[in-house]
Amino acid sequence: MGLVSGMVMGMVVGIALMAGWKYMMGHRSRKRVAKAVDIKLLSCLNRDDMRKICGENCPEWISFPVFEQVKWLNKQLNKLWPFVAQAAEAVIKESVEPLLEEYRPTGITSLKFSKFSLGTVAPKIEGIRVQNLKEGQITMDIDLRWGGDPSIILAVEAALVASIPIQLKDLKVFTVVRAIFQLADEIPCISAVVVALLAEPKPRIDYTLKAVGGSLTAIPGISDMIDDTVNTIVTDMLQWPHRIVVPIGGIPVDTSELELKPVGKLTVNVMRANDLKNSELIGKSDPYVVVYIRPLFRVKTKVVDNNLNPVWNQTFELIVEDKETQWLVLEVFDKDIGQDPRMGIAKLSLIELEAEKSKELEIRLLPSLDMLKIKDKKDRGTVTIQVLYHEFNKEEQLVALEEEKMILEARKKLKEAGVIGSTMDALDGAASLVGSGAGLVGSGLGAGAGIVGSGFGAVTSGLSKAGKFMGRTITGHSSQNRKSGTSTPVNPQENGGAKPL
Repeated sequence: MGLVSGMVMGMVVGIALMAGWKYMMGHRSRKRVAKAVDIKLLSCLNRDDMRKICGENCPEWISFPVFEQVKWLNKQLNKLWPFVAQAAEAVIKESVEPLLEEYRPTGITSLKFSKFSLGTVAPKIEGIRVQNLKEGQITMDIDLRWGGDPSIILAVEAALVASIPIQLKDLKVFTVVRAIFQLADEIPCISAVVVALLAEPKPRIDYTLKAVGGSLTAIPGISDMIDDTVNTIVTDMLQWPHRIVVPIGGIPVDTSELELKPVGKLTVNVMRANDLKNSELIGKSDPYVVVYIRPLFRVKTKVVDNNLNPVWNQTFELIVEDKETQWLVLEVFDKDIGQDPRMGIAKLSLIELEAEKSKELEIRLLPSLDMLKIKDKKDRGTVTIQVLYHEFNKEEQLVALEEEKMILEARKKLKEAGVIGSTMDALDGAASLVGSGAGLVGSGLGAGAGIVGSGFGAVTSGLSKAGKFMGRTITGHSSQNRKSGTSTPVNPQENGGAKPL
């Protein structure tokens, strides 16, 4: 009896062990299959999908394995940071202060650093991608994150307002830095470095403003003005295709090939707008359009009074420096006393345009290019434009490059004469930034000094001695309206739904 019971118990235990083993192996196999399915699904995700899952702080190497982690470099950077920060503080302050003055919005008479320190926390490099995109160059993309403890105080002055110290707190930077190393056949084997911020993913700079010993309400709109200035400097000076070229190693080198050059001319005819949203309590808005590719080269149309379906029919010519990455931006404002409210904004990707082919487009206006921050998403109407892109030959490119420098000098003279508040102001009725072939056309300075053709010249066409700016568009319209002082950033998001007519 004991033998039989032992045999039965052994068989039961054996069968139970075999069943348990089979179940465990099946469970393990199902988990492997499920994990393989999940991995396959993850491999199909793009950058936007990963950002939805991981949020804005998703490192580049997670969604794109070509970015390699460099923990060793972060350790060394932490050790070197006190010395790097000390050297960088003087360089940044010396380089950025002139930009703050150049891009200073109207309404602020002075914008300078009163204190600038990068703090003790080093930036973190999430990943690095190395590419060979062009012979003789090495391209390195650096995914940089910085949530440091800098001490940055701006001294802000406005008309009839004493200097107010504004502190930038809780500064956070998220961007991908592109560094291009130009190789040479002499030690140190690198003749120059090109540095820029990639436009995609969009550079993000977060901070909060706090008045030190005062109130931000002393200067109305100061927060928006500083935000606009910071974003415009990043967009117009640092964001690709714009770049900083730094010769190194003491090797004589021609860096002209590395610098950004005009590649074409965009002729824009601002024809009309339809069904604009009224921003006036009494009567109708007085709309005008600010047009630009680079924020530094803004031009604007005449003002059409008391009309929500205005017709401008004014033509401008704008320099294009990188057709693949740049956008045409159109902002519609309501002429008002003080700061002009923006009625809508739209943008058009230049890569969609064919050379020497005229195209008429009706573009839907948006309240902002960053719609996530906008609560009022009502229809803002449309603006109709006609565009023609002309690609420069080598000769036209050189002429346009020289005249682009002349335009900047002319804007500085306008600023010194008090005609515009800063070089960022849109010029009333300015004919264009490039003229016949690639020349500057008909803009004037206060007491009669103007720029005509491809050089400086004195004109005596009865311009106001009070220093108001008057220019002629290609279509012959003129305007004497002053710039209101609005300055808005450019954020590379989707456009307002351009459609051909």
